[in-house]
Amino acid sequence: MSSLLSPSAPLLGRRRLDLAYPSASPRRGGLHCPQPIKALSSADPPKETPVKTTTEATQPPAPSPPKRPVYSMKKGQIVRVDKEKYLSSINYLSVDHPPYYKGLDYIYEDRGEVLDLRIFETGEYALIAWVGIPTAPAWLPTYMLIKSEKLDYERI
Repeated sequence: MSSLLSPSAPLLGRRRLDLAYPSASPRRGGLHCPQPIKALSSADPPKETPVKTTTEATQPPAPSPPKRPVYSMKKGQIVRVDKEKYLSSINYLSVDHPPYYKGLDYIYEDRGEVLDLRIFETGEYALIAWVGIPTAPAWLPTYMLIKSEKLDYERI
């Protein structure tokens, strides 16, 4: 017991760690040992670069990143739905409405805000949320939306 408490007998000294874990030792070779770096003087002539072969020269250039789409509207813009275009659209005709039903008046009269814009296979669509109307936003084609020049327009 007295040998354990004496300062001359370390329990986990550097020597024991090196023997127990040889990969953790900084004195041994491996990934921890830096490779020597050769310094070049400015008087040394630069090495010639190898000439590209014909197969390397004929490769097409790397593809450029895809271009950002150009939208007809901006996010946050105030819009209304054109009633004639909506009533003759596939969006309205795909749902089996009664013959006397002409849609919800708030989409034609109240202001809607553009939340998001996307280009799908069928065209450009906008996610519209109506201000002050407790209803879910709807994806509508942008061709049937009427842009508002000012933010506070009067209800029709």
